[in-house]
Amino acid sequence: MAAKSVGTLIKEARTNADLTQEQLARKISGLSAEDISLAERGKKTLTQDQLKQIAKITGVTQSSLINASKGTSAKKTSSTSSSSGSKTSYMVTAEEKKLIQLYRKSDAATKKSVLNLLNVKANATEMILETLMDNVQNIFSGKK
Repeated sequence: MAAKSVGTLIKEARTNADLTQEQLARKISGLSAEDISLAERGKKTLTQDQLKQIAKITGVTQSSLINASKGTSAKKTSSTSSSSGSKTSYMVTAEEKKLIQLYRKSDAATKKSVLNLLNVKANATEMILETLMDNVQNIFSGKK
């Protein structure tokens, strides 16, 4: 799979942050909505400073845009270390970034409650999917 272009990443970051080209341009000195449009289509190269500003405004990491502009791995937007010491990269939206920030500011009891809620939701979803799959299999096998 080919790496995404910096323009594609800018557009994804902007739309995930619910910003129009005009709204984003107003937040960055020296850029117009037309400049944003040209950059998203790969017809204009932005400076590293402009890319850093876009990243900050849209909630993605600076390295995701800067690496893409240099032609290196564009997928590395947020990294976490696993117990084996290797890093796993995730694409983080502006909304997810806000959730992470709120989680990090929370006390231990709140963090535990959030994790319990997410686990309950995940387990319930898994049970519903298993039941649905069993029902579908029964229908196709002639059982009811």
